[in-house]
Amino acid sequence: MRPPLTALHVVQPGDGGVARVVTDVVGAQVDLGMRVYVACPPGTPLAMAAGARGAEVLPWRAGREPGPRLVAESRRIADLVGLVRPDLVHAHSAKAGLAARIAVRGRVPTVYQPHAWSFEAADGVTGALARRWERWAARWTDRVICVSEAERRRGEYAGVRASWSVVHNGVDTARFTTGPDRAAARAALGLPASAPLVVCVGRLCRQKGQDTLLEAWPAVLDRVPHARLVLVGDGPTSEALRATAHRLGAPGSVTFAGAVADPAPWYRAADLVVQPSRWEGMALAPLEAMAAGRPVLVTDVDGARESLPPGQETHCLVRPSDPAALGAALAVLLQRPVLREALGRQAQRHVLRRFDVRRAGVAIADVYREVTAAPRPELREPISQ
Repeated sequence: MRPPLTALHVVQPGDGGVARVVTDVVGAQVDLGMRVYVACPPGTPLAMAAGARGAEVLPWRAGREPGPRLVAESRRIADLVGLVRPDLVHAHSAKAGLAARIAVRGRVPTVYQPHAWSFEAADGVTGALARRWERWAARWTDRVICVSEAERRRGEYAGVRASWSVVHNGVDTARFTTGPDRAAARAALGLPASAPLVVCVGRLCRQKGQDTLLEAWPAVLDRVPHARLVLVGDGPTSEALRATAHRLGAPGSVTFAGAVADPAPWYRAADLVVQPSRWEGMALAPLEAMAAGRPVLVTDVDGARESLPPGQETHCLVRPSDPAALGAALAVLLQRPVLREALGRQAQRHVLRRFDVRRAGVAIADVYREVTAAPRPELREPISQ
C-alpha cells in the first residue's frame, strides 16, 4: 500500500472565496487520509479555518500583489518545501502561483490553480505582462487545474500551453442546506421580515462588479420600492461604493454588512442572491447560495453557465457591466415569488448532485496521484535559495 500523499497548499491573502474553496478542499483531503499543509499569512480566517479542518498551517507572510518583497516571499516558500518535503505543491491564485513556481521551479511536482486568470484583471502593458508570465511559468507546472471549462479555454486562448484538468468548485453542502429558515435568519441579522431582499456576497473590488449593481439599483427601486440590498464583504472599493450609494440616493435601501466569517445566514435571509462579476473562473458564492435553496442572478462570465442548472439562463444570466440588464432582471425576479421559489428548489438539487466539495476533493486527489506517479526529469532547476 502506498503511503498517503503529503500536499503543501500555498495561498495568497485577501480573497475570501478562494479561502473558502481551499478550506473545504483541505477538509476533504484530510478526510481522504492525506497529510495536508497550508502556507498562508498567519492569523487570517483561512489559517484558522484550515487548522480547524485538520491541516497543519505554516506561516507565509505575503502581500496580495507582486512587489519588491517577492524574492523574500519565494525564498520562504522554498524553506517551507525543504522543511515539509511534500509530494506535491498546490499553488492557488496568481500571486501564490508566481511565488511558489519561482521557488520550486519544477523540482517538486507542482499544481497551479488560477481561480480566474490574472491577465483578466488588467489591460495594456500589465495585462500583456501577466499573459507572458502565465505562458512562461507553465514550464514549471505539472498540471493546471481550472474550475470551469470556460476558464481552461481562456487560458489556452491566451497561449498558456499546459497539461489541464477541469475540477469544478465544490461547496460543503451540509453547511448550507441545514439551518434556520428565512424568517429566523432575518430576525437574527436584524433585517426587515417582509421586504424583498437581494444579497451580494464577495470581496468589494472591481472584479466582483458591485459598482454595476449599485448603478442598477435605482431601476429596481422604481419597480419594487421596498426592496433592500445587502453587500456582504469588504475590500478596496468599499468607500467608493458607499459614495456611489449616496450619490444615487439609495443609502436607505442599501446595507454594507462588512466581512463575515460565515455567509450562510445571509443566503438564508435572502430572496435572491446576485453576483455581478466582470470576470471569474467559477464564482463560489452562487454555488453556496444555490446549496441554501436560493435562486441566483449571475453575469455571463467564465463558469457561470456551467454552474447554473440547465434552463435557468433565461432568468438568471445577464451581460457583465450592464446596469440596465441587471436592474431589469433583478426587478422581474423580485416581482415573481413563485418563480423564485421554483428556481431555488431546482438550484439546490443541482448543486447537491454536481457541486459537493467531497466530489471536488476526490477529483483533485486523483490529479495529485496522476502528477506524482508520472516520470519526472532527474532535475529541472534547483529550488531557489
